[in-house]
Amino acid sequence: MRVGRIKPCRLIRLEQHIDPRGSLSVIESGMTVGFPIKRVYYMHGQPESSPPRGLHGHRTLEQLVIAVHGGFSISLDDGFQSTTYRLEEPGAGLYIGPMVWRVLKDFAPDSVALVLASRHYEESDYYRDYDTFLRDAWSLN
Repeated sequence: MRVGRIKPCRLIRLEQHIDPRGSLSVIESGMTVGFPIKRVYYMHGQPESSPPRGLHGHRTLEQLVIAVHGGFSISLDDGFQSTTYRLEEPGAGLYIGPMVWRVLKDFAPDSVALVLASRHYEESDYYRDYDTFLRDAWSLN
């Protein structure tokens, strides 16, 4: 299912180097992801009954989300289509483009979600209200 009218969301396989010592996953700004990485953050310590995270959209921000440990689901909605991905392996990341509402949920115990973002934090880039997000998403058609 194609979600993301500006830039479609998709799973990206990360470059992996695996040998008897373990695994090394590589992400390069502008190469693995088509955007410069300006901010990195991670979520961890969610209790098993954790309420959903995210619950917002971005006007211009692009992200790559990786389950570096454990797993969780991400529901995506661009105002026209919606889908849910389950991330459970550190060798793949979910690209989320602009104008996509996201909800992270169903965290497995001890999960760690790593997020690489194309912009520094700017509150003005966020949609916190779903109805406002939908109004603007529909105007892109």
